[in-house]
Amino acid sequence: MSLTLWNSRFSVTFVRQCSTILTSSSSSNPAGIQQLLHRYGSSLSSSCSSSNQSQSDRRMSGGQQRASHDSTAVSGAAGGGGGAANVPPFQHPHCDRQAMYDQPVRKQRTKGGNYDYDLIVIGGGSAGLACAKEAVQNGARVACLDYVKPTPTWGTKWGVGGTCVNVGCIPKKLMHQASLLGEAVHEAAAYGWNVDDKIKPDWGKLVQSVQNHIKSVNWVTRVDLRDKKVEYINGLGSFVDPHTMLTKLKSGDRTITAQTFVIAVGGRPRYPDIPGAVEYGITSDDLFSLDREPGKTLVVGAGYIGLECAGFLKGLGYEPTVMVRSIVLRGFDQQMAELVASSMEERGIPFLRKTVPLSVEKQDDGKLLVRFKNVETGEEGEDTYDTVLWAVGRKGLVEDLNLPNAGVTVQKDKIPVDSQEATNVANIYAVGDIIYGKPELTPVAVLAGRLLARRLYGGSTQRMDYADVATTVFTPLEYACVGLSEEEAIKLHGADEVEIFHGYYKPTEFFIPQKSVRYCYLKAVAERHGDQRVYGLHYLGPVAGEVIQGFAAALKSGLTINTLINTVGIHPTTAEEFTRLQITKRSGLDPTPASCCS
Repeated sequence: MSLTLWNSRFSVTFVRQCSTILTSSSSSNPAGIQQLLHRYGSSLSSSCSSSNQSQSDRRMSGGQQRASHDSTAVSGAAGGGGGAANVPPFQHPHCDRQAMYDQPVRKQRTKGGNYDYDLIVIGGGSAGLACAKEAVQNGARVACLDYVKPTPTWGTKWGVGGTCVNVGCIPKKLMHQASLLGEAVHEAAAYGWNVDDKIKPDWGKLVQSVQNHIKSVNWVTRVDLRDKKVEYINGLGSFVDPHTMLTKLKSGDRTITAQTFVIAVGGRPRYPDIPGAVEYGITSDDLFSLDREPGKTLVVGAGYIGLECAGFLKGLGYEPTVMVRSIVLRGFDQQMAELVASSMEERGIPFLRKTVPLSVEKQDDGKLLVRFKNVETGEEGEDTYDTVLWAVGRKGLVEDLNLPNAGVTVQKDKIPVDSQEATNVANIYAVGDIIYGKPELTPVAVLAGRLLARRLYGGSTQRMDYADVATTVFTPLEYACVGLSEEEAIKLHGADEVEIFHGYYKPTEFFIPQKSVRYCYLKAVAERHGDQRVYGLHYLGPVAGEVIQGFAAALKSGLTINTLINTVGIHPTTAEEFTRLQITKRSGLDPTPASCCS
């Protein structure tokens, strides 16, 4: 039963019974009224908190009432103070509907008068949405601006949800899963399944399935914003001053104001500055909705995006080549990075090392001629491809914001912030991939956005901890890690104070189909002396993300080598291999296991 309907029936029942008591012969005794109030008191308090106000409260001026409501909203959201006024009128056990009911709105007042909103969030991605929804739940009136510029070559654009939902984590993981399924189908024959050798993927059907899922998430996100009373504005915003934004809409320009702004615009892929790059190349923004098979593909860039795309393209039966300018997986542990690259080369994915592209030309037959150069030898070469995919980094979307008008400092197309995500302008904050020098990961953006909103409107003091964030590279043989790399640990603590426990292992499910176990490897980077606290964990193998997530919580809780090796593993799993780490690099012993069960 809806709250409105319940209130209506309750009111009718209450009035009828009051009328009965007042018109009865015993109505001269007020005990009947007191008994009725006692009977319905709890229901009346929870459904109509305004009815519990005293007569003195009702005689307050309108301005006094608003000020009281503002302070109540803040203290209630912060968990302090009691009273029915701080309790939302209805709390469903399985969903938070607080923002849809009578929580007072914080209306900021300054010498310049009222603002249109308490908070305007610029960007409808993971960070922006999390911040906007959390702010509303804590009593703020919020608008969320979101606009996607079409890609230059294919004109690709998408709905609300940002990079992760539309052209990042979600479609990438789905296509990675599709490639793993293709691999599993062929392995099934070794397990006794009768498999047709003619099985092959349908690129068009895969793309349609992925896009259908993305659109369903777009829809759910819009509905969620509506239900939580976040005003969604599909427009491109730019600052007029620190409190004013000009928004370009389909219907025309609109000026809006806010006490506080949160910039969460994220980033987009870069294009190299060479002839033909923009005209003929695509990026990950286009790949997941590409209306033709990618065919023979040159992936330029060996960061995690480039390697993941090359990996699932190979698994789907296409011919990717990875072009590497300098090193593989910059910012990751380099021993693990090279193992990832070697595992991909073993699967038939060639790497053009120390090579940069010079130009892209479209041939008469539609193929793309790419000229390239080895940066060490100076030797030049060329080859033709069906698709050229740029994965050479991302840039922050600061150009359209007119940040100088607001006085916000920019550093290398990103926004520097302090430990509270505050920019150099007092009322302007930034979260997510747009901030300078922080991990560009969806879970980081979501948590940082929520914590910021709680500090701004919920009375919280908790800050985002950007250290020891776990992540996974979804290459064919997945790589996951948390904490320090071996290089970082040695740089911070010195080689004599760091111990590396490592080992190769053999996943049980690899035995029957005789899959290569050459690169199944893991290591723990730890303190050499004392409690031997674990600084970092690294794992290369199947379902890496699922393996490392639990260990990430342990590492942040002060995991030591002694605790790790005295934890009983679950057998037979690959995760248990962390509990079997006994051999150190310093010992020089062979880290290859002789048996899986002893």
